[in-house]
Amino acid sequence: MKSKTELETAISEAIIRFEKEFMGRGPVETRTFLMGDLVLVRLKKVLTPAELKLAESKDPQRGRYLVKQTRQELIERGRPLLDAIILDVFGVPCISLHTDISTKTGERIIVFTLERTPEFS
Repeated sequence: MKSKTELETAISEAIIRFEKEFMGRGPVETRTFLMGDLVLVRLKKVLTPAELKLAESKDPQRGRYLVKQTRQELIERGRPLLDAIILDVFGVPCISLHTDISTKTGERIIVFTLERTPEFS
């Protein structure tokens, strides 16, 4: 049985691979926190140069909205892969996923709600 730290590290590494392979760019830094039946993943600097330019355009409100909507849609499309990662690492199904991204800092937060608290040593 893996420790809590080993589980958190495994999720961070899997999410980095997901971001690189599915989203096209990986984060500079990723941290995962297991808190009961919640898994919080914090990714730093995930925005592409094009997304940063869009967020800083003449109409920054529209640019930020477009970046957030596109990223939200991509996460929804990749949801089966993310659910599989959670199940593989924790052995517990994911029942919900919540996410947001800052167009100013390029930081993304993903929160997974698990069916139950996973076991660890």
